[in-house]
Amino acid sequence: MRVLIVENQPERLAMLAPALEAAGCAVAAVLNSARSLDVQVQTLRPDIVIIAQDSPDRDTLEHVCLANRDCPRPIVMFTGDGSPDSIRAATRAGVTSYVVDGLDPARIRPILDVAVSRFEAYRALHDQLEQTRLELSERKLVDQAKALLIRQTGASEPEVYREMRRAAMDRGLKLADIARQVLRDSAA
Repeated sequence: MRVLIVENQPERLAMLAPALEAAGCAVAAVLNSARSLDVQVQTLRPDIVIIAQDSPDRDTLEHVCLANRDCPRPIVMFTGDGSPDSIRAATRAGVTSYVVDGLDPARIRPILDVAVSRFEAYRALHDQLEQTRLELSERKLVDQAKALLIRQTGASEPEVYREMRRAAMDRGLKLADIARQVLRDSAA
């Protein structure tokens, strides 16, 4: 597992880096601030990001948001700040696991494994939601095209649908592509 670390305290880093290596992780890079986090995540493509801070500041959370938008990765934040507002802000920004006072070398690998597992579950739900949105959007297009063709031709809904399906199969296109063409042609 390749890890990108954001840590500005040398003594914490001196404990964290060997603990990660002992857990079978390779440190891809160490940043002393999150300022270039999004660029580094896109460039290095680490498996996971670890941020160690006494308290998550707004700049760090903004950079976490950017990194998650452009190149989502599991992010573990080790911090001393257990306030509900900080936890909420960090999770909204995209922190996968928020660990308060838990930077114990013996616990690092299980914490990373849980973060990766939670991230994968979240991404699967996110991808499923996007697929559902796409299917709904395509269904709406097909329904609009069917309604238009029914008005134009006077044919029944099953007849129009059958013709649209036949056109899609004949041309090797999706039904939504045929619906787009029908709507585009009627607008021209």
